Amino acid sequence: MAISPFLKTHAPKAQWLQHLESGDVRPYVYVRSENQIPQPGSRHKLDWFPWAPVMIEPLNINEIEFAERIFHLENTAFGPSAMAIPRWVFYDCAVMPGFVAGFAMKTEKLSATMRKALNIRGQHEWTPLSLFIIIPTMKKGEWVAHNLCAVNALLEEKDRFYALGFLSKAFGLWYANVETCCGMTQWGNTALKLHSHYGHLEVLTAYTPVHSHAKTITYRSQVNVGCWENFFTREDDLEFLEKYEPSGLMIDPTQENSMIDLHRRIQKGDGPYFLGALDIAAKKLTDPLIVYRRKKA
Repeated sequence: MAISPFLKTHAPKAQWLQHLESGDVRPYVYVRSENQIPQPGSRHKLDWFPWAPVMIEPLNINEIEFAERIFHLENTAFGPSAMAIPRWVFYDCAVMPGFVAGFAMKTEKLSATMRKALNIRGQHEWTPLSLFIIIPTMKKGEWVAHNLCAVNALLEEKDRFYALGFLSKAFGLWYANVETCCGMTQWGNTALKLHSHYGHLEVLTAYTPVHSHAKTITYRSQVNVGCWENFFTREDDLEFLEKYEPSGLMIDPTQENSMIDLHRRIQKGDGPYFLGALDIAAKKLTDPLIVYRRKKA
């Protein structure tokens, strides 16, 4: 099947997508059989992912090699920040209750650089290039994005797969028919530039001392595929501009007091407050960000 016209036109740097047409790269779904998604991809109308994913059963011990490659990718990407997932957390909190997906490449097609970065051993046909984990919550339709990483974190810029991380999360949200997505990331992290493009980003916590990293933002987005194209085009999100206005507040991602002040306002019920994807994209990671609120009727 062909690459969608939008991605072909607006993501020319994502040349790795050509491997999808040849069959050398495929989305994968690493989910136990009881957690399979009914009617995958039926909630959000999108033509980006027409390829049937590689289905892998995590409870099958014959598939342990694929799991080991996931562990290596995730641990190497997050090890330096001391946030790598222990094996038991991956199994207890991701495999058993949740949904794991991403993109994988036929092992025989990996470049020497990628083989070295991924520490390839064994003979499994597929090697994961990315990982996205989402876990359902007790609130109907709401999921928590637990982890997202890609091989790009292990490669030099010239060898990276452009937008692999963004498209991996997009695939997971689309395939699993996710209505509402919550997540966590740290202020000043490049991940915020990515996560803000899946739907209008509401700030649930601006300061999170219960987390290992107190300078963590917890966000919630109503998944909206209409926002996704803006990640590539950098065009204004007209729907966001129609719904929200600057609140007069700013959040400084370098100042703990700024985070605490905004969080206390949220805690008092002054919100909800939102961040704008294009504001985040246009600024340095250390620049203050505009805090938005819903326009008054």
